[in-house]
Amino acid sequence: MPIRTATLNTQIRKNGVRLHLAMLSRAHSSGSDSTASPQERTLLEERAALKKARGERQALAKAPKPKAARFVSEAKAPKAAKAPKAPKAPKAAKELKAVAGAKGHKPTRAEKSNKKAENLEAAKKAERKSAKT
Repeated sequence: MPIRTATLNTQIRKNGVRLHLAMLSRAHSSGSDSTASPQERTLLEERAALKKARGERQALAKAPKPKAARFVSEAKAPKAAKAPKAPKAPKAAKELKAVAGAKGHKPTRAEKSNKKAENLEAAKKAERKSAKT
């Protein structure tokens, strides 16, 4: 199983701590001039292997990565042009005026008051119905 890239530095640091403890214990027990113990040798070999693996991974990371090919879409066939619509028949002049007058005309204040007065006059002139009929 490959070693995870994120753990290499942590493993090197932990190996260095174990190696340092092994060297200190050898120095205290038999002196600093004695040869390295088998435990030290295995830790040194492991440390060298970890550093080599880290260097390989760093070199691999700097190498150019393969890129996905660009998607090139094919040109679509042009759509057939639609037939032009037939022109509408022109409206009569009277219809245009009536439509335009009814459509956008808003009664003015004067027109409203005139209409109100007319309605009052019509109401006065109208026959009043008795309540009995």
